[in-house]
Amino acid sequence: MDQMTRAEPIDQERRQILSNAASGIAALGAASLFPLRAALGAKSDEIRPFRINVPEVALVDLRRRISATKWPERETVNDPSQGVQLKTAGKLARYWATEYDWRKIEAKLNALPQFITEIDGLDIHFIHIRSKHENALPLIVTHGWPGSVIEQLKIVDPLTNPTMNDASASDAFHVVIPSIPGYGFSGKPDTTGWDPIRIARAWVTLMKRLGYDRFAAQGGDWGDAITEQMALLAPPELLGIHTNMPATVPPDISKALQLGDPAPSGLSADERHAYDQLDFFFKNGVGYAQEMSHRPQTLYGIADSPIGLAAWILDHDARSYELIARVFDGKPEGLTRDDVLDNITLYWLTNSAVSSARLYWENKLAFFDVKNVSIPVAVSVFPDEIYAAPRSWAERAFPKLIHFNKLEKGGHFAAWEQPAVFSAEMRKAFRPLRQSI
Repeated sequence: MDQMTRAEPIDQERRQILSNAASGIAALGAASLFPLRAALGAKSDEIRPFRINVPEVALVDLRRRISATKWPERETVNDPSQGVQLKTAGKLARYWATEYDWRKIEAKLNALPQFITEIDGLDIHFIHIRSKHENALPLIVTHGWPGSVIEQLKIVDPLTNPTMNDASASDAFHVVIPSIPGYGFSGKPDTTGWDPIRIARAWVTLMKRLGYDRFAAQGGDWGDAITEQMALLAPPELLGIHTNMPATVPPDISKALQLGDPAPSGLSADERHAYDQLDFFFKNGVGYAQEMSHRPQTLYGIADSPIGLAAWILDHDARSYELIARVFDGKPEGLTRDDVLDNITLYWLTNSAVSSARLYWENKLAFFDVKNVSIPVAVSVFPDEIYAAPRSWAERAFPKLIHFNKLEKGGHFAAWEQPAVFSAEMRKAFRPLRQSI
């Protein structure tokens, strides 16, 4: 894979893995674990079938590295205030090394239509599932960090096959789920410039290349940043967007948060709650983003150690930590141990810990600040998100707000944690736009 640049001993191991993966391509009739360049002479806009075939040697090596982890001493407190607790990491490691089975998620992914296509010089991996219903609305759904296409797998059937999920055929979607550049099975940029704006342009190109002259878009986390940039591009094909982590923070609120000032006077209860959540996040929960936005290449440790990578992903912010890490403490809520490790293992096998982190370095946009989106927007507010956007802020941020709803359960990974609720939100959110299909 020509994007790889690693030290020579690791290059030899990598080449062996790539060689093993490539050996099965002829039999599979598609690309394997890593997206390889199209054959010489192939058109750059060709859509190529893709199939995952992780060599067993890579899984053996993963388990060996987990077992060889050099552990630190226990934290000096009885809570996660110093980070991922040793007992939690230990439970994760034992399960990962002895019971977890990657082949299950590999089979789930391979059961779906997956493809690679080159856009703007980079290979983009995506899942594309067409509904059997004639008037389905095409929808591109974008994951975030530390997520992947695995986040959206649970919503594929409810959205594409609504009549088997207590919904109407009129609510059907054709679903496109791409991997962000540098993430998962997409190519890794070897030059700078792949920020949310450029990715947004690539997503518009992708949807048009698939033949869709009308479509909608959805995203949370980086998915929101990319989706709102699609909305700012305002291509005529884009009918509207939905976000579960909207950028609604007004300028005066943003300034107060940046300066560490007290909350402005006159805020409603919902606005004050949102301010307090954001204040806590910026003071206590954004360290991971600061490191990746300033020095992503320094994170060699999470590319070399599976447990280092797992701890980094589990602890990426306090609210999400509670929702993810607790599954290893016997308190599942929406996610299972396999859910969490499916995603972490995908990062490990594709060696995308550092390449995914570079998106933070590339980004120059204020994440939560109003972007002046003028096309139709739908917003779903999940209670355990980084902040609960108040309706008043959403109405000011999005003059064409077509749907706003506060849910009772769910957090940062809403589609993954609460797929039934999330799918119901998608149906409600986009009903006003379907007459335009």
